[in-house]
This record gives sequence, structure tokens and C-alpha cells, in this order.
Amino acid sequence: MDIRPVALVVPAQSTSDGAGVNLSRSLGSGALDALDPFLLLDEFRSDDSADYMGGFPDHPHRGIETVTYLLAGTMGHGDNQGNTGKLRSGDVHWMTAGRGIIHSEMPEKEEGLMWGFQLWVNLSAEQKMREPRYQEIPAADISTVALDGGVLVKVIAGAVEGTAGPITEIGVDPTYLDVAVPPGGEFVHALPADYNGFCYVFEGDAVIAAGSDSIPRGNLAVLGLGEAVRIAGGIEAARVLLIAGRPHDEPIVKYGPFVMNTKEEIMQAIDDYNSGRF
Repeated sequence: MDIRPVALVVPAQSTSDGAGVNLSRSLGSGALDALDPFLLLDEFRSDDSADYMGGFPDHPHRGIETVTYLLAGTMGHGDNQGNTGKLRSGDVHWMTAGRGIIHSEMPEKEEGLMWGFQLWVNLSAEQKMREPRYQEIPAADISTVALDGGVLVKVIAGAVEGTAGPITEIGVDPTYLDVAVPPGGEFVHALPADYNGFCYVFEGDAVIAAGSDSIPRGNLAVLGLGEAVRIAGGIEAARVLLIAGRPHDEPIVKYGPFVMNTKEEIMQAIDDYNSGRF
């Protein structure tokens, strides 16, 4: 298989969002605005409650999907349609906002480590005004595949060695893997040649593709053209998010939490929200 090279390395940038949540943003930053169909990747990680207790109070979305993967801590969520739930360590929440929803995600602890990720996935033009829906997956329902060389892969979406992730019926046919690779180990995974993808290193350091430099924690590697991705442990054991999906190849017009195809659709989203039609 033709291994994908690293086309670009993007260091995560410190920023703040929600009600003062300090986080690191790699995708959706000034260095990488989007990678169709993906719009944003944030990592929040702190054991100082001042960095996260403000949370993400009620806010709207239209035209996208938001994906929260929690590694440590507890986070409650709710929306204006009466849905509520709670995320704990290892859980995943994949929300399809569709035509519009107002929701919140709020930490439910006042001390200790809060750690996780939020990914935004664009919806196609024909799906942007669909009814909202949730897929809330507890950690117990996410399989871990043990491979040769001590490699461990949590399969959130996509499939590894015949083990499929629990996330289904997503238009971009996503791959979302949490890959742990020891020093000297490697993981090779096939991806459709026309899909966009990236790796985000969040522990240790990793070598993405043969012959490339080791990429340390807190960096996102955009994958170039090819048929497969190779992730190898560096000097330290590596833990990496591997995320890929089918691009829409459609115009992207963003205004905060609204992502549509035209400026006119953005203006309609603002009017609908202000008029209470979400």
C-alpha cells in the first residue's frame, strides 16, 4: 500500500472558548482553517478547575456535527429539546445539529483532571437542515483492538481488523481511532485514497509515515495522498487520534457555530435563532 506522507504539521494554539474554558486548538486555527469535512479540533486538558469550570453554557449550532470524546472527568449536557445526559471517562457524544439546536456541555466536578476533545464535522448541503439527533456511546461499548507489538486501538468510528466502531450512519463515513503505540511499534491502517485525514498526537511522540520526523504531543499532522497511514512510536510511547472522512467538496461559509454553504443561509440561520425557531 502507498503510505500517506505528512503534508503539514500544525502545532495546537492556546485559546479560550465557551465561558472561559482554556484549550488547545489545532484544526480551526489560523494555521489550518478546515480540512474538509472537518472544521475544528480542540483539546481541553487541565487539573486546575479555573481552566474548565465555566464550561460551555447554552449555545446554538446549525449545519454541523459536534463530537465530544472525554478521557477524564465528568460532563453533563442538555438541549432545548429536553434531551439530557452525562459523559464520563471514555464516553463519546456525537451530536448531529442539523437544522438547529441549542445545547450546553458543563463540567460536573470542581477539582481534578478534565481532559478530552471536541471535533466539528461539516454536514453536506442536503443534510444541513435535517432533524437533530444524538449518538451517545458509553466507554463500555467502545471496543479496544490489541495488535502485534503492543499496539492498542480504540475504535470509535470505522473498523480495525474486523471490529467496527459504534458510531453509525454518518454521511462522511468517518474513521475515528484512538491509537496507542509503544516505542518501536507501528500501526498501519488503510484509508480510501480520496478521503482527507489527520493525526493528532496527544501523548508522547509519533512518527507518521516512514522517514518523517518525530512529531511531539500537541501537534496535528495533515495526511497527504496515499492508500494508508502509518503511525509508529517515537522515543516515547505515542497516543494518537486518527481521524479521516469523505470530503463534501462544497462551499463552506462559517459564522461562529453556524456552518452553511452560502452567506444567505448564514443570515437565515441568524434570523431563525434570534426569532426562536431553533
